[in-house]
Amino acid sequence: MRELFLGILASMFFAVTFILNRSMELAGGSWLWGSSLRFFFMVPFLILIVVARKNLKPLLNEMRQYPFQWLGWSFVGFVLFYAPLTFAAAYGPGWLVAGTWQLTIVAGVLLGPFFFVIIREKQGTVKVRQKIPLKALFISLLILAGVILIQWQQASGSFSLEMAVACILPVLLAAFAYPLGNRKMMEVCGGRLDTFQRVLGMTLATIPFWIIIAALGVVKVGLPDTGQIFQSFIVAICSGVIATTLFFIATDKVNGDQAKLAAVEATQSTQVLFVFAGEVLLLSAPFPNGIAMAGLLMIVMGMFIHSVYTRNGSGNLPPKLR
Repeated sequence: MRELFLGILASMFFAVTFILNRSMELAGGSWLWGSSLRFFFMVPFLILIVVARKNLKPLLNEMRQYPFQWLGWSFVGFVLFYAPLTFAAAYGPGWLVAGTWQLTIVAGVLLGPFFFVIIREKQGTVKVRQKIPLKALFISLLILAGVILIQWQQASGSFSLEMAVACILPVLLAAFAYPLGNRKMMEVCGGRLDTFQRVLGMTLATIPFWIIIAALGVVKVGLPDTGQIFQSFIVAICSGVIATTLFFIATDKVNGDQAKLAAVEATQSTQVLFVFAGEVLLLSAPFPNGIAMAGLLMIVMGMFIHSVYTRNGSGNLPPKLR
């Protein structure tokens, strides 16, 4: 399924976030700058893409028409997603942040009842609340179990209560905020905007919040050094522009089908594989042991089952909408 491939490709670029955020923190950088600089750097690239496609004016018109929806759901999808992730990097290694982040594959499935699907009847249209696709939930839990097995090797001897509170809880918030903000903005756009327009619009809508966070950075730690600026630039390109766009394209293609959305969101589990590989190659992390290898196998198996399940039909939509 093409959408799953796009999701996995996006995960590879997303993995850069976890590795470089931790690198910046270890080098003395602040999460306040690590989070805000990414979105500042994203703006000019996204504007160039949207302008080149001659789609800037329709985007601005949409944002003027629904200003509060753009501000609110963009804040949920971007600020409550990325600020907690960078904060968590100050208190835990990249493997722990990336592994905990995989709870988003379950969070995405559980968010189904917050959304409606339109059914066209002879008497008119009817809004029906979507249900949690139980098969997709069980498959996602299988993938999550594989992630936990990988983390088991990494966490031995390095886990603490402080790390759990300061690192895991913020990532839990981010895990629910990202799919919620993404899906709600798809509802607001209603298919009138393409992926590049939506990413740019959400980025522009959150700039006031990032300015406030950057101002706090100036007050607390001063200006960022050149190393953090450069690494934030790399994160902005790889994760903010490339990965976010690829992932949003994949979710746009399956919008309205909760089971297929769950499958696309489950591809984020492969981030752990890419982060783990990066740490082995770049940071001389230990090679996976037997338990971790079993976890890798479970992730691959779960992704394969997801692809078969979504190809055979979602099972969570009324027959008229399949």
